[in-house]
Amino acid sequence: MGPGAARWLLWLLAIVAVAIAIDNLGRPLANPDEGRYSEIAREMAASGDWVTPRLNGIKYFEKPPLQYWAGALAFTVFPINEYSARLYVALAGLATLLLVGYTAGRLGGHGHGTAALVALASSPYFMALGGIVTLDMGLTLWTTLTFCAYVLAERPAAPPLSRARWMLLAWAAMALAVLSKGLVGIVIPAAAIGLHCLARMDFSPLGRLEWSFGIVVFLAIAAPWFILVSYANPGFPEFFFIHEHFQRFVSTVHRREEPWWYFLPIFVAGFLPWMFALPAAIASGWNAPCAPRTVAPLRLAILWALFVVGFFSLSGSKLPAYILPAFPVLALVLGRYLAEAPTRTLSLQMAPVTLVAAALLAAAWRLPQAAREPWTRLLYAEAQPWAVAGALALFAMAAVASLLLWRGRRWLALALAAIGTTLVIDCVEDAFEVLAPRQSGKAVAETMARHLAPQTRLYSVKHYEQTVPFYLGRTLTLVEYGDEFEMGLKAEPGRDIARLADFPAQWLRPGDALAIMHPDTYQALRAQALPMQVLHEDPKRVLVRKP
Repeated sequence: MGPGAARWLLWLLAIVAVAIAIDNLGRPLANPDEGRYSEIAREMAASGDWVTPRLNGIKYFEKPPLQYWAGALAFTVFPINEYSARLYVALAGLATLLLVGYTAGRLGGHGHGTAALVALASSPYFMALGGIVTLDMGLTLWTTLTFCAYVLAERPAAPPLSRARWMLLAWAAMALAVLSKGLVGIVIPAAAIGLHCLARMDFSPLGRLEWSFGIVVFLAIAAPWFILVSYANPGFPEFFFIHEHFQRFVSTVHRREEPWWYFLPIFVAGFLPWMFALPAAIASGWNAPCAPRTVAPLRLAILWALFVVGFFSLSGSKLPAYILPAFPVLALVLGRYLAEAPTRTLSLQMAPVTLVAAALLAAAWRLPQAAREPWTRLLYAEAQPWAVAGALALFAMAAVASLLLWRGRRWLALALAAIGTTLVIDCVEDAFEVLAPRQSGKAVAETMARHLAPQTRLYSVKHYEQTVPFYLGRTLTLVEYGDEFEMGLKAEPGRDIARLADFPAQWLRPGDALAIMHPDTYQALRAQALPMQVLHEDPKRVLVRKP
């Protein structure tokens, strides 16, 4: 079966993926990122202020606004719910998939394009993050477009006008990457291109970057918001560029300490069906033939991916999604290998995935035993069938795909790997949805809404549930809680209650009041005989009403 005959399988993959994605986009938003970024977009749409982002009514400058703008636009056009909250992320993931397939096809032919698209669609890491509201998928789209436009501009046969257009598109995409997550949108492409020049001891590509027009395009897109927000908020430049970039990178101020090798298992397992083929694919891509004094696309892709992993491994702040921009460019390398390597070699590299699936099945079987308290144990027991189903689906996919590859059915096996991965992700997301009472404040917000009147005061006491304001459509008064709000509270004092000792007097004021807090805080206030009626209680939060 050739690439042309496999098109119907890709259409089947697309139908399955879209159906599952639509189903999963409606699950409750999870704490913290999904609630945080969705709420910022909701408040932006409600206020009409598209310059100064706010979270819970407080100025919030940790990230640039591109995704907030996209979310606010979605909330303006569509109902405010989980689907519209995840729309931009889902579309960014889809666009990245298509971009990788298109670029690989232009560089190596239809077979390479098909294989690269399937390679990325086979990545459970990439596909799962396409349904989670973080800023990383948007950043990944624009850094991938930067890479793809650059390598398409650098094709030896590219006409001068076409080369200039692709290069200016790369500058524009880099500007959008900066508006997605800050200076990392410049650092990644600049470092990767510099490393590529060093690796080949050829710096001629630097003279072909269309610097004059490129810088104009970049500044025209990226600069206006930074100028406007700095004018409206004089403290923004120091906080954003010094604190959020330099201090976050070199320190553990955000309490996200992890060992230096934290990203390596994610990097290796991210292409789970092909994780054992990845080293051979990287070696083959590095040694791929390339004309002198030209950009070697696959070598640049490898350096790009390795820099992303290495750069964030050195950071004092680590979260799993940080290395997502490495995956699309690496899919180009993996796609070429999957299209050209002997099928029996691929079969032998796929077979060990059955052992990984068996280990995951054992872990899923013991899932309830990992819980620390009865409430979580019950949730894990409800999620266990989905986790078991996902592990079984992975085992079946790996076994059948390995057999097909052994028999020379390359394209059928590739399509099956992508479809199987999609089904595995669906099982995992269904399991995660079962855990929504633990991961999301939606149920608490629904309880609050039943007791809510326009004049009801809302407090968040030494605790902040990121998803609650989004589901309520209202902000809460923070009590002795700073964390990510510290800069905004300094800029606008008086928007919170700074000390817990001052809370009882505010609570006892005339009028209705609701408060959400951690169980330990509830017990401390109860010991002071503060009148509180419990409306909801679980090991993570307590919701009380003033009697």
